[in-house]
Amino acid sequence: MPDKVRLLFLGDLIGRPGRQAMRRLLPGLISQYDPTVVMANGENAAGGVGLTEKVAQELFEYFDVITTGNHIWDKKEILPMLDKTNRILRPANYPPENPGQGTTVIPDKNGYPVAVLNLQGRVFMEPIDCPFRRADEEIARLREKTPIIIVDFHAEATSEKQAMGWYLDGRVSAVLGTHTHVPTADGRVLPQGTAFVTDVGMVGGRDSIIGVKREQALQRFLSGRPQRFEPAKGRLVLMAAYVEIDSLSGRALTIKTEVIEEESEAS
Repeated sequence: MPDKVRLLFLGDLIGRPGRQAMRRLLPGLISQYDPTVVMANGENAAGGVGLTEKVAQELFEYFDVITTGNHIWDKKEILPMLDKTNRILRPANYPPENPGQGTTVIPDKNGYPVAVLNLQGRVFMEPIDCPFRRADEEIARLREKTPIIIVDFHAEATSEKQAMGWYLDGRVSAVLGTHTHVPTADGRVLPQGTAFVTDVGMVGGRDSIIGVKREQALQRFLSGRPQRFEPAKGRLVLMAAYVEIDSLSGRALTIKTEVIEEESEAS
């Protein structure tokens, strides 16, 4: 059997443009890397904020697991689905009374069990349970099932995300940051074998402000008033991380980040 798990992980999908980029640009990356497991953060995939069952079913055509974050609660219609599937995760460090689960274990296409842990930061975000202590609890349980553990750490502060990477180095296969929609240039394998990048980025409108129409985001900054945000149309971009993992030890072998732009505007 092959001795590697090949993970392709997409940053936050932003509304319909993000799904257009998924359909147009993802097949090329899949052809290039031949991943054995494909994941994405889908918390903004429906209308630019939240997720619906219809959109989730569309994403399931491409992704084995959909991770999320604080915006998973924004469209209430998804909540019943969180208890029905192990392919959509919500951050594990929300109080347990919430619907859904923060971990899952699925087989990759070669049959290797791959665990996924979804966590959310607390700096400049909701004061929920400690993600570091919850990580300790969940990883101890998951390692009884597989050495291959992927962590989506959905957090605002780069320092908190880097702290999580170092905290989990050697205990998980990868810590991939999401939430800020801006890719960082620090992808590497840490000394004990954990692939890390502070933020993978986003999938959506390229000529935008973190995926939002520029004029709406600018009006928010200039006026200081609440402003409705809509996903930006036009040219598309797909940002992703590719990680190769030793299937027996769970140690990451390499990580590479990708930014793929579409030349012409989406219709």
